[in-house]
Amino acid sequence: MAGAKETPRQRMIGMMYLVLTALLALQVSNKILQKFVLINDGMERTSKNFINKNVKTVESIAYTVEQQGNKDVDVPKVAASQKIRQATSEIYDYLEGVKQDLIVQSNAKNDEGNFVNANLKNTEITGNMFVNKGIGEEMKNKLNSYPTQITEILSGIGLGDLRFDPIAKDAKDIELFVNDREAQNLSFEKLNFVKSPVGAVIALISQYQNEVLNIEGESLTAVQNTIGSFFFKADVTEARIAALSNVVAAGTKFEADMFIASSSTSAAPTMTIDGRSVTVDPKGFGKIEFTVTPAGSYDERGLAKRTLKGEIITNIGGEDKVLPVDYDYFVAQPVIKVSSEVVQQLYADCANELLIEVPALGNTYSPEFTVSNGNSIKGSKPGQLTVIPAASGKVNIGVSSGGNKIGTVDYDIKPVPAPTLVPVTSNGAEVDLSQAQAVSSMMGLKLLAKAEPTFARTMAKDAIFEVTGGEMRLLRNEVPRQTAQISSGNNLAMRSLLESAKPGDVLVFEIRQVTRTNFRGNKIASELRQVVPIRIK
Repeated sequence: MAGAKETPRQRMIGMMYLVLTALLALQVSNKILQKFVLINDGMERTSKNFINKNVKTVESIAYTVEQQGNKDVDVPKVAASQKIRQATSEIYDYLEGVKQDLIVQSNAKNDEGNFVNANLKNTEITGNMFVNKGIGEEMKNKLNSYPTQITEILSGIGLGDLRFDPIAKDAKDIELFVNDREAQNLSFEKLNFVKSPVGAVIALISQYQNEVLNIEGESLTAVQNTIGSFFFKADVTEARIAALSNVVAAGTKFEADMFIASSSTSAAPTMTIDGRSVTVDPKGFGKIEFTVTPAGSYDERGLAKRTLKGEIITNIGGEDKVLPVDYDYFVAQPVIKVSSEVVQQLYADCANELLIEVPALGNTYSPEFTVSNGNSIKGSKPGQLTVIPAASGKVNIGVSSGGNKIGTVDYDIKPVPAPTLVPVTSNGAEVDLSQAQAVSSMMGLKLLAKAEPTFARTMAKDAIFEVTGGEMRLLRNEVPRQTAQISSGNNLAMRSLLESAKPGDVLVFEIRQVTRTNFRGNKIASELRQVVPIRIK
């Protein structure tokens, strides 16, 4: 929102945009391209969560207005929320279409649906598609017309002060490039798409989708917060509760005024809510404020109905009267957002680093975690948690904030993938097992255990393996001639084993054990049955 203090999510979106924009022009390696794929996967998951949340918010607005008697002042807000959802869906689908067109034109995915690194590096298709064919300019116009469209919808229901900045910016409008002479005069299209690899542009489009959904979420929340309160009458004199909103996320503050309608300040009322005393200000308003605890269950809209029961005691006509008041409100189920490179499954006995957030709680988020079937290490920042699962089963992570339980997330425990055995010569070169090797080249031979690539990338602190058990044999006509035990793949008794070797012999490594060093420095041995043969010439 223009002119307002940025929320943590807005700051995150801005930083992600700057990072993606800065990386677009780089000559990227396969490792960086894989990071782009991971970033894109994370943003697409976030988009799905956003869409589900925003759809539920629209449903909640309609439901709340109906329950409050379809007041004239609130009915237009239902239509406005539906228009916001429709406008968002249109621009989101447009961006998704552009992204899929880029994937098809660049052959970024193979027949199995996996990204192809070689094609993700292509920088010509992006420039041709977005600059030469004008898709970039079209995207810029649509992205920047969207905030204006949303502002117009909000203005129609009295929320014209809520405004949003343009999404697609030229270099001169981005702080990172203000002092960059080479980039500061570049348009949105040339900055983002000329000489930009396909993988980076895919991630960038997903980021734009997230920005659109974030604007939608802020807009729907603003609409939801303006929906009026329930009022309950007792005879002629009224007791009332007026809340800031009757839909409150679990773990956040419920705030409301409690008062007597048409009363004077001389009435000096006393008030209670659910049996608890309520502070009354000099104007006769009782200030209700408490932290909303999570519900035991929620309906299909993610809401749980609760009722406040209050009493106002005041003197009317020389007689103390008790005025009852009931107020219905709804507890919204907070969404637990988990970010991690390992995502769907956690590796057994490894340091799985997670970021667990509850966006609805904002700055009030003070997380505490419980972990079953594993251990955990709390990070230095709120929400950072390293989970070390047990050997198998599921890990259950309980999330609380300020002493209130928010919910739980479950993950399957994935076993550590077995390493691959790789013989290397004394100079570090891998031995080509398809070719016969000279005896002299194998005198300084080592046998390494290399971690599976994905595990090595995402769990580097836990991906150190070494061969610690097995046997190596020199075979001649399939009959063993020499045998030696293996206690370390880095120290093999090759000289004694090969002193009688002849052309046509076969050197066989039978590995029975590898040892992994985990993030704590602990040695974890495991069985491994692999055989590696090398022919001798």
